[in-house]
Amino acid sequence: MSKLFSVASWNIEHFGKDESDAGQARVKRVIQFLKAQDPDVFGLYEVEGKEVFRALFEDMPGYTFHITEGPQVQEILVGVKSHLTAFFTQKIEFKSGVTLLRPGSLLTLFIDGEYFPLLFLHTKSGNDARGFGLRDDMLHRSIRFKSVLNRAGGDVNYIILGDMNTMGMKYPSGKSIEAETEIRRLDRRARHWAYRMRLLPKTYPDTFSNGSASSTPPGDLDHVVAAEHMQFKEFDTPRGKGEVDVRGWADFTDPAEQDQWIRDFSDHCLLYFEVEKP
Repeated sequence: MSKLFSVASWNIEHFGKDESDAGQARVKRVIQFLKAQDPDVFGLYEVEGKEVFRALFEDMPGYTFHITEGPQVQEILVGVKSHLTAFFTQKIEFKSGVTLLRPGSLLTLFIDGEYFPLLFLHTKSGNDARGFGLRDDMLHRSIRFKSVLNRAGGDVNYIILGDMNTMGMKYPSGKSIEAETEIRRLDRRARHWAYRMRLLPKTYPDTFSNGSASSTPPGDLDHVVAAEHMQFKEFDTPRGKGEVDVRGWADFTDPAEQDQWIRDFSDHCLLYFEVEKP
């Protein structure tokens, strides 16, 4: 099969907020790592500072950039290679009625006569009941949106991707929900006959880590959900097989090297995948 396009999805933890020399050096490192993946499309989450834009313009020529706007502090920035035909829309309905939640960023590509809507999403974090409930509503809305798209053109090539913060819920009296249960619920909901989507398998189970000294264990927070009929490249790595390659601190087995990567770049790994032509 031949590649139609490639995508990178990455939460970079307060990207650009630190305007010191060290902060600007981190921005440069992040962009160089992103460039090395050579994605046709990428989404960055937690963009907070103006230094990001100058560095992107200077270091990533050949891309067009779009960013969400609103009262929220953290934005989603999407980059697209200029040779691709693309349309960008900010979707506030995925804020679930909460002003300071992040909107969705919908990018629609037109390739080989077909449309490919990609929804970049950064859902509500937190394992309290409110955080879980808002996140669950945001994810449900994002999946249900496929029905809207289908009405416009059949079974569309819809992809939802991003930091979905699937960390479960802690609740007293035995009512807690484990993170694994929340992830299974996401996949089960996506596979419903009305949506026919699936959670893509990854080459490594965890995408988030606060480092070896943290009391918070690594977590599986970042995901890609796609229409069941779509084809993706399968990666076969020393860490495992999957249609989404997890790249970053997970590439190292030494905890000290993982900690250094987290300090240099982000507590989240980058997700990379390639959509293939059937």
